[in-house]
Amino acid sequence: MATIGKSNADLTQLANEALRSQPGCETAQVVAVSARPHANAGRNWEIPNVVLGDSLISDVDRAVITVHHQLGRKFHLVGQE
Repeated sequence: MATIGKSNADLTQLANEALRSQPGCETAQVVAVSARPHANAGRNWEIPNVVLGDSLISDVDRAVITVHHQLGRKFHLVGQE
């Protein structure tokens, strides 16, 4: 299955929306996504930092894994260095 290319800004926005829709993560925020070294396709990006807000770290940890897994199946990062 081919993935759809998205810019850093687009993937960050998608990750933010997906993260905030997860239970207990309404105040969490994805700062940015970044390219994974030596990955050229598929899940070639990651979510390195999240601002917790009032969310619990355990809720955010679980949600980030879920969001990255779900979005990683659909989108890849383009325009990376």
